[in-house]
Amino acid sequence: MKLRNTAITRANSASLPMGDHVAVKYNSVNEGEERKGGHGIPKVSMVPLIFLIFYEVSGGPFGIEDSVKAAGPLLAIAGFLLFALIWSIPEALITAEMGTMFPENGGYVVWVSSALGPFWGFQQGWAKWLSGVIDNALYPVLFLDYVKSSVPALGGGLPRTLAVLILTVALTYMNYRGLTIVGWVAVFLGVFSLLPFLVMGLIAIPRVEPSRWFEMDLGSVNWGLYLNTLFWNLNYWDSISTLAGEVENPKRTLPRALSYALVLVVGGYLYPLITCTAAVPVVREHWSDGYFSDIARILGGIWLHSWIQGAAALSNMGNFLTEMSSDSYQLLGMAERGMLPEFFAKRSRYGTPLIGILFSAFGVILLSWMSFQEIIAAENYLYCFGMILEFIAFIKLRMTHPNASRPYKIPLGTISAVLMIIPPALLIVVVMALASFKVMAVSIMAMIVGFVLQPCLVYVEKKRWLRFSISADLPDLPDSQEATEDDTVPLVF
Repeated sequence: MKLRNTAITRANSASLPMGDHVAVKYNSVNEGEERKGGHGIPKVSMVPLIFLIFYEVSGGPFGIEDSVKAAGPLLAIAGFLLFALIWSIPEALITAEMGTMFPENGGYVVWVSSALGPFWGFQQGWAKWLSGVIDNALYPVLFLDYVKSSVPALGGGLPRTLAVLILTVALTYMNYRGLTIVGWVAVFLGVFSLLPFLVMGLIAIPRVEPSRWFEMDLGSVNWGLYLNTLFWNLNYWDSISTLAGEVENPKRTLPRALSYALVLVVGGYLYPLITCTAAVPVVREHWSDGYFSDIARILGGIWLHSWIQGAAALSNMGNFLTEMSSDSYQLLGMAERGMLPEFFAKRSRYGTPLIGILFSAFGVILLSWMSFQEIIAAENYLYCFGMILEFIAFIKLRMTHPNASRPYKIPLGTISAVLMIIPPALLIVVVMALASFKVMAVSIMAMIVGFVLQPCLVYVEKKRWLRFSISADLPDLPDSQEATEDDTVPLVF
């Protein structure tokens, strides 16, 4: 990999007036002229990318049961519809615009760095990486929650701890073998994971009683659990941006893949919720993670129950693989931008970020002791902090660099874009306010670590204790570059 020293590059950039910066041109990755990247590794195409996004965000309806437990059928169904409108669509649109503007593995870290400077770019990377690792620690837990009814020994103690460790090592190795492999595995796992719910919904139709959809008791709603469950199941659309440098022709592929994945994710939630809540009597206390497999036994028997459990197991494999890909490529992208030591940018013989994978796997093992609800709350809090920085960067770049190349641009002016992000910004405030004191304290301490760590890394670089370099394959961050009509890619939601 060609690298240029960060100190030299920063000095050169600082010496240029604002209007004289080199414009951003991602010729090799933006035009899709080559199917393989600089390391001879095939690029990710449309279909695998759709399912990578699907697993970054969802992976199927496993884990949405707590929304019914917290608020009942009506609010659960309405919540997934409303959250998709006020959160998922704006986040996906921003990801499409910014991801095609900066099609490199740093993703949202580069967006924030370009708008707010390297300090806040690092804070974005730290918060999002921690959030992703915490999120990834959930999937072994969720997997074991689904299978413990068949294998009670996995419900706790040493067997459960060993199972988490074995799962983490096995899935980490698969991630090490290559992103294109992960992408096509995600396609297979996605189809297999959604198919039993399609069958269960068809079986449920004759037993549907529509009156059950309207059951609601506002006085007994657990708003914290309800909002965290909805938020967790409908966020992380921006995670795919950290893989943009591995995507074939990202300026066209990324926006379309996001729109297709949005339909797949929201439909995959609403279909089983609508059919299952109306097909069996709703006992809210029973609706916790893993309950869909119990409904499958009620509706179809042991064969459907086993199928759902198998689908849950494979779905969690897909979630783990794609989340680790996003987290590890983010670290690689940060190293390519000189924010982390150069060794984070080194790739394995399969083209994968070996150090990033090892760091992410170690974080998963450390955090796997947390409960399901604690994991959701903690990752949501850190994720919210990162999203605030993303929203600020998105609006600031719209204002300060209105003519920079945006192969896909949200068809809204700056004022309309601000109005678009007000509802999700308010949602962020609510989610953070509802966090428990424990989650809030731990999350704030984690963010303070980031505030201290970035200046420490700058000092380490200054003392030359570790080598920091910026990849010569990456352009300087933007000042202005006119976009032509041919550069604009339509995106339909």
